[in-house]
Amino acid sequence: MKIAGFDIGGANTDLAVVDFNESGKIKGIKTDFKYLPMWMKNDELGDALLELLGSELHELDAVAVSMTAELVDAYKTKKEGVLDVAMKSDETFKVPVGFVGLDGIMDLQGIKKDPLKAAAANWVATAPIAAQLSPDCIMIDTGSTTTDIIPIKNGKECAKGRSDLERLKTGELVYTGTLRTNVAALVDKVPLGGEWVRVASELFALTADIHMVLGNIEESDYICSTPDGAGKSTEECMRRISRVICGDMDVLTRDNILEIAEYVHEAQVARVAEALLEVSKRNELDTVVTTGLGMKIICERACELAGLKSRGMDEIISAEDCVVAPAVGTAILMEEYLRNE
Repeated sequence: MKIAGFDIGGANTDLAVVDFNESGKIKGIKTDFKYLPMWMKNDELGDALLELLGSELHELDAVAVSMTAELVDAYKTKKEGVLDVAMKSDETFKVPVGFVGLDGIMDLQGIKKDPLKAAAANWVATAPIAAQLSPDCIMIDTGSTTTDIIPIKNGKECAKGRSDLERLKTGELVYTGTLRTNVAALVDKVPLGGEWVRVASELFALTADIHMVLGNIEESDYICSTPDGAGKSTEECMRRISRVICGDMDVLTRDNILEIAEYVHEAQVARVAEALLEVSKRNELDTVVTTGLGMKIICERACELAGLKSRGMDEIISAEDCVVAPAVGTAILMEEYLRNE
């Protein structure tokens, strides 16, 4: 059986095509992703899903979808967003289509009855993969935009929050990511040659710029739009960072920019570590499974800062697949659902 798992986010849509043998064991995984800003291009969703699949489309037995795109401001409510994403996805394919909800896979009729069960539930799909490494752990997944921090006990997720709003309260969701976080949302001041400078509250630079300058990501990883519409080279990233303190590359040196970038990175890691410790103490868990685009540069660093031991999900799936782990998990949940029908 071959199943496509899509994780449809507000900015990125991820794909994992998972090939299973007759007993449900994974034979192979193919992954891809596409930058699709749903606040502008939600009408292009169906075409984007087909484009990602390419020739794999004709070999599929089923499709499964998890989503976080319902939060984009193209929709007045999350309910409206879930229904739009679900209906567009369902009408795109002729094979069975399922959706990840808080209680597992739902069909379209289930979505129509209770759409909010599928809102931002992609972490439900990732947790079982982490549980394969440790049945009692915390899964931390930093993507392009957000960080999920999910407690797992006896192999089952046991998050206290069941919606994004609730998880923001409980520390199980931190709205910071590897690429799309506004630098001004992370720090009020930055160091500059022994002094402190307040930052401008503008969208001048993103965490993608920070991690490019520090060598934490490659230019090919910088898949979102840049704040100024310019390129994504290290030089252009430095220029954007200089604007955060109302400067430019005539006023600041490269060393100045590196100092600022290192400080912002530390602040981002500290923010994640604080939430991680909250979840760890509440659940009495001290083992962490890391995954996502920020697995090495944010998740592992946050574990070190929090004093918690960590294991990478790349022990059981490839590092490339870890970047789209919710899509992989979505396909796995769909295969289990179909096998147990």
